[in-house]
Amino acid sequence: MTTENDLVLIYMEDVPLSFARIERILADSKPDWYHVKLLMLQVPPHIVTWILRDIYINGSEFTMQGKRMRLEKVLVPPDPHVLEREEEQKNAAATKKNKDAGRPKVISLADLKKK
Repeated sequence: MTTENDLVLIYMEDVPLSFARIERILADSKPDWYHVKLLMLQVPPHIVTWILRDIYINGSEFTMQGKRMRLEKVLVPPDPHVLEREEEQKNAAATKKNKDAGRPKVISLADLKKK
């Protein structure tokens, strides 16, 4: 399902036309229709608002001024640097947990007196 902040590729007559980011999706007065605010990623960037049905937002074909149009959600590949950092953090946490597992637990006598 395509939602706000997703990147989409806009097709016109089955030809890729432009990339856009969905800024906002607001309900229209008609059921199943929405005002879709798109940031067109081109030079110069600009914002347009299209009134689309929910199925059109999710990739079904529609027409605009007699031209066949379609939105396709772009799956952004994961950043390898972020994946490496996350893996390092998991390994560090596992190492710390293993080190702490063999240590005896220190009990504070002062804390016991307070209770």
